[in-house]
Amino acid sequence: MARLNLLNLNFGPRTHQGAPARNISTELQLRRSVLACLLWESQFYEDGVEIAGRIAELVTKVSAEKVAALAVEAREKMKLRHAPLLLVREMARHATHRRLVAETLARVIQRADELAEFVAIYWKDGRVPLSAQVKKGLAAAFPKFDAYALAKYDRGGPIKLRDVLFLAHAKPRDEAQAEVWKRLIAGELTAPDTWEVALSSGANKREAWERLLREEKLGALALLRNLRNMRDVGVNEDLVLTALGSMSTSRVLPFRFLAAARYAPQWEEALEQAMLKCVAGAEKLRGDALPGKTIVLVDVSGSMTASLSQRSEMQRTDAAYGLAVLLREIGEKVVVFSFSDKLVEVPARRGFALRDAIDASQPHSSTMLGNAVAELNQKQAYDRLIVITDEQAHDTVPGPKGKGYVINVASYKNGVGYGKWTHIDGWSESVVEYIRELERTA
Repeated sequence: MARLNLLNLNFGPRTHQGAPARNISTELQLRRSVLACLLWESQFYEDGVEIAGRIAELVTKVSAEKVAALAVEAREKMKLRHAPLLLVREMARHATHRRLVAETLARVIQRADELAEFVAIYWKDGRVPLSAQVKKGLAAAFPKFDAYALAKYDRGGPIKLRDVLFLAHAKPRDEAQAEVWKRLIAGELTAPDTWEVALSSGANKREAWERLLREEKLGALALLRNLRNMRDVGVNEDLVLTALGSMSTSRVLPFRFLAAARYAPQWEEALEQAMLKCVAGAEKLRGDALPGKTIVLVDVSGSMTASLSQRSEMQRTDAAYGLAVLLREIGEKVVVFSFSDKLVEVPARRGFALRDAIDASQPHSSTMLGNAVAELNQKQAYDRLIVITDEQAHDTVPGPKGKGYVINVASYKNGVGYGKWTHIDGWSESVVEYIRELERTA
């Protein structure tokens, strides 16, 4: 006789730490795998190759239109470079998706070096002929770039820009562009005066940096990324401070300044001033659109201290703390908490002081997100709860008491931020705009 009174061990999906995860559609699975993905970079719980393989597998299960839209979103809104190229490469493998390859590829290629990088991804598993749609997309993208851009990114890798030009059979717009392409093929384009060229030319590094600073030839991101290099070669401090004070910060997120301050702490005051300038112009989340109290709950568990990439000192905590700083500045009434083993309220600080307070609030240990949300639901009145996390947890996560948002800063297969939560992948400035617009139109 069959026994029915048996324990059901089919628990469904789980996070890497064992908490129940949500069953989500293949489209949402693809989104969460892509929008916080630095391609082929291993994360705390998952290998980068595994993530890339999952993306490839999911492409066939999502409609061509949605995959194409996701590739464009990843490039244009989340500022990712390689993940969108992988999506298009996988589209090119399948007859159901090929018709949108040319249009999508031409749109997601926004830097000249991405022409060669796409071909490298296409040939990653072996050199095969480029499909007609791929050639069409590369041919449409190539004329976007002028002599400066082509010279800047005409690098010495195994696949050169002239190789892509030959493969795609691109047609120049006019005689002037045809002449530029002839010089590209002949290797006669003049190298532009960029920091990469200046530093690789054999010139004295301190003198090269100081000249670039005086001539204002460093963009904001290049300046922030190279502060340690300038420090190491003894660049004049007044030049660095002047550059930080005058840099354009309109498209720089706070986490960039937080990361820069980790390896160039002597310039932290100037970095903080530049960061606050960055968020000062942001529209306040006030009035009818987002009334009331916002709680920002920041994950400080051990997995959040992992580096974003092998060559970067930037950590997931930089992304999380940076978003907390941004929300603290532009919110009407914002209270910040951290969670790991327990829930801790963070002092009402701003700027780098808020970063320090979050980081020191408790040990970076386990991920008791469920307990943290339950305690907030019991003890705090709030209109919205914004959780910034890699979506791993040791316990079951209840729904929010008010509006609830989970900002996911990782690409793990399973996560907890679904159901009654509004789920947002990635950590660009778009996540704040998304919340603002969602509540405006609700």
